[in-house]
Amino acid sequence: MAKQDLHLTRNIGIMAHIDAGKTTTSERILYYTGKTHKLGEVHDGAATMDWMAQEQERGITITSAATTCYWQYKDKQYKINLIDTPGHVDFTAEVERSLRVLDGAVATYCAVGGVQPQSETVWRQADKYNVPRLGYVNKMDRSGANYFDVLQQMRDVLGANPVSLVVPIGQEETFKGIVDLLKMKAIIWHDEAQGSEFEIAEIPADLKEEAQEWRDKLVEAAAEFDESIMEKFFDDPNSITVEELMAAIRKGTLAMECTPVLCGSSFKNKGVQTLLDYVCAFLPSPQDTPAIVGENPNTGEEEDRKPSDSEPTSALAFKIATDPYVGRLVFFRVYSGKVEAGSYVYNTRSGKKERVSRLFQMNSNKQQPMESIDAGDIGAGVGFKDIRTGDTLCDEEHPIILESIAFPDTVISIAVEPKSQADIAKLDNGLAKLAEEDPTFTVRTDEQSGQTVISGMGELHLDIIIDRLRREFKVECNQGKPQVNYKEAITKEVNLREVYKKQSGGRGKFADIIVNVGPVDADWDIKEKGGLQFVNEVKGGNVPKEFIPAVQKGFEDSMKNGVLGGYPVDSLKVTLLDGSFHPVDSDQLSFELAARSAYKNACVKAGPVLMEPVMKLEVVTPEENMGDVIGDLNKRRGQVEGMDEARSGARIVRAMVPLAEMFGYVTSLRTITSGRATSSMEYDHHSAVSSSIAKAVLEEVKGRVDLV
Repeated sequence: MAKQDLHLTRNIGIMAHIDAGKTTTSERILYYTGKTHKLGEVHDGAATMDWMAQEQERGITITSAATTCYWQYKDKQYKINLIDTPGHVDFTAEVERSLRVLDGAVATYCAVGGVQPQSETVWRQADKYNVPRLGYVNKMDRSGANYFDVLQQMRDVLGANPVSLVVPIGQEETFKGIVDLLKMKAIIWHDEAQGSEFEIAEIPADLKEEAQEWRDKLVEAAAEFDESIMEKFFDDPNSITVEELMAAIRKGTLAMECTPVLCGSSFKNKGVQTLLDYVCAFLPSPQDTPAIVGENPNTGEEEDRKPSDSEPTSALAFKIATDPYVGRLVFFRVYSGKVEAGSYVYNTRSGKKERVSRLFQMNSNKQQPMESIDAGDIGAGVGFKDIRTGDTLCDEEHPIILESIAFPDTVISIAVEPKSQADIAKLDNGLAKLAEEDPTFTVRTDEQSGQTVISGMGELHLDIIIDRLRREFKVECNQGKPQVNYKEAITKEVNLREVYKKQSGGRGKFADIIVNVGPVDADWDIKEKGGLQFVNEVKGGNVPKEFIPAVQKGFEDSMKNGVLGGYPVDSLKVTLLDGSFHPVDSDQLSFELAARSAYKNACVKAGPVLMEPVMKLEVVTPEENMGDVIGDLNKRRGQVEGMDEARSGARIVRAMVPLAEMFGYVTSLRTITSGRATSSMEYDHHSAVSSSIAKAVLEEVKGRVDLV
């Protein structure tokens, strides 16, 4: 294959709330770009991108699938690396890691549901990684569809600046095409030809006025990014060319100051070709994105890498999947240089060189062998021995660490054990492989009970893990009831002197520290700086400099276990005020042990509290069931934060509810509303629980409640 011009490459993802039609849109893209010759349907369990058995049965996307396809636009062939991401909040890490390596995204909305909770989450994730996006309002054929309502919601809820590129022709069952406001022509799809055929016609007479109004809004929006358009608009609006408009909107999109929006109905095969054209026209190529910045591990200096084959190699591993045929498959984005099959790359985390035995370009779960993956491209490789999600792969002579990917904490745990003793090794192997693939899934052994405890982002997440153990690793499991991942915190500041002394035959141990232990300062950023805010105020060498890091390490390690139920303490401020040492008996270990006992003794006195995960819940319910839904939430210690009117007479209830009260909620919501309500929830924060609830939790965990 001839070398692809980087200007003609698009690395894009499709992101949205659950059920907005991401996978169906991806399937249509594959069909129209000639990747597949049959339309795969999600509801038939035959979608190419949903290749896992669980995805096909449940009709949801669980892992983000990557594929590469080609599209002709303006006589040039564009290469599109497409990632279909999950919409379900339990798999939010899949979206996070995909956005980290993409240059652009298509934010998809349901024309009836509009901007939903998960649409908001993925929008914020895209903001975090500076990913320019295109809006696509799908399902225009459904009853209750309203394109202009969704545009307004994008403004109100997301704070976006949507620029409409189209006006729909008809909506609900009469939706048959769009008016393209750039070219001021109508595009009408033929129903009988699976949407492959459409005609370009004049704008229907009854839409001329509306189309002109939206065309003027489009020109105004474009004028913000190009002053010459504004001048022409006042002198002679007809002199503005389509090329000038497109260049201005592209400029605004790349600067993330506007979001071009269009609409369609992917299931009915309408609007996908226009979407592909505009992906090529407005979303960035790897060369439009700023050079990636990383840190040189040897000097600590910042360095950047431009998207060019002549630069030293740098790539980021963003996903690891276990493939039954080729083994461990590592997906990576090459930012500079190139990775060649059979060559060696250096992993800056492990400090080891790894041989890449084979490289592939991906089409969902099928692979096409490649000689090399070049700058700006996404591919997959096998042969890596020690690799994790977020590792940087680079040239050993020019090492660099690219910013890794941050993942949220797990919120729910269950204990698992194999049904037969013979399967213990199989279970351990399966869990280790799944934890390697999925950074939001963790496995640990409970020290007291010796049980294997798995933790994840929600009930569905752990359900799928157990299902995958059964299917892929042939292990049948017994599982305990779900447990919430509590944390602990302290509420008061305590001053304490801790002396650690041990005298044995030879050298003894001695350390003496005076510390203040309390909650962190209000402006301390835990995500960036870590959970321990350590301040050293020792004067005059009373505690020698070389022992200070040992004190810090002692506190840091102790925070993994709180004093109430052994739950982790998220944040702590420790001020080391003074202390003393013994010239012979003091060493680093003595000071570390002193810090550990100081932590325990201080936390007991510092008003320890139990913190539980609180979820942000949104329920869409018919008006007549509203009272029952709210009554049920009150019973679950929920706090209703707002009620909005949805279209078609439904109501939206927004509430904060403790996760501990939400097990099996979907089933009971169905019962209350005769199956007419839907809900979605995501983790919001941890907050302190009342002492009576803390007592009950700790009694169950430890049979001890002495501190509450």
